[in-house]
Amino acid sequence: MGLFHEFCYWINQNIQQPLIMAETKRLEDGKSSSASEKDTNIQEPWYWDPSVNAKDKAEYMKSGIIRSMPLMAVDPKYHDLAELETQTKLWAFPKKKHPWHDAPAKVKVKTEKGICHLNIEYTLGWPPLGVSEMLTNPRNIYFFHSFEGKDFRQRLENKSTKVLKKDGPRQITEVHKFLRWKLFSWFGSIPIHIIIDENHQNLTANYKKEKMKYMKVFEGSWKIEPLYVDQERLCKSRSQISEKEYKKCSHGQGRIGSKVTMELIFQPSCLLNLPPVSWLVREITIKTTKVLLEDLRKHVNDILLKLIRFLYKNIEY
Repeated sequence: MGLFHEFCYWINQNIQQPLIMAETKRLEDGKSSSASEKDTNIQEPWYWDPSVNAKDKAEYMKSGIIRSMPLMAVDPKYHDLAELETQTKLWAFPKKKHPWHDAPAKVKVKTEKGICHLNIEYTLGWPPLGVSEMLTNPRNIYFFHSFEGKDFRQRLENKSTKVLKKDGPRQITEVHKFLRWKLFSWFGSIPIHIIIDENHQNLTANYKKEKMKYMKVFEGSWKIEPLYVDQERLCKSRSQISEKEYKKCSHGQGRIGSKVTMELIFQPSCLLNLPPVSWLVREITIKTTKVLLEDLRKHVNDILLKLIRFLYKNIEY
């Protein structure tokens, strides 16, 4: 098993597993009888880490707990997993003289004819494939913080996933999610039913609502691009270069982060699209989107700290 997924397995055993056990106990105690909270509604295809052999795969399948398996949401055949492992190590050991700090997200909001256009650009100090896994992985791994600390429920939780079409790097998926929000002293939850059209090769996606309460329009896209963090320092260049050129001029020591561009277009349903209710709906949607992105940023920082401990404990150089 590669370092990246060996580490993910270690994270599951040491961090995720207690949460999974607690959630399982909650289900068994009858605190929730919803079948959608179980893994049974999350369907294949999954993409196994290519380094996992048939014997280990069979052992994982016996457990029946999808979260514990070394699976990928993105088809690995379109990516260099050895390079992902290299990048994992590079990010794990912070460079004291050249630290990386994520820039504040750039958020632009424009409303025309009752339709709100939300455009966001932000960076993460983590490889693009790893960021894509966080955005697309439906296995309810705890990327997002728990909502109000109750029952380990996340702010954004996946309820069911069904792959409708797989054609090369393109995958169309039907997804049911559950979004929990809070604004001032008000809080609530919104069921989300969307169709996601992904390209696993260039890490882009478009999505639109299939059926969604409170929203007449809900669609958007995201794009994850490599960010050559050490280019100016190691390559003495500011011009645009390819990943191959970057790897060569940095002698394989250049970190690759992620630049994420997201667009969300939404319009509240007719009864909710009149002031002042429409203002409240827009404020909740925009604020919740920002909070979810901040959850991902905190998760990356948290996982880097855990990865450092894992490497020092398990890897000999």
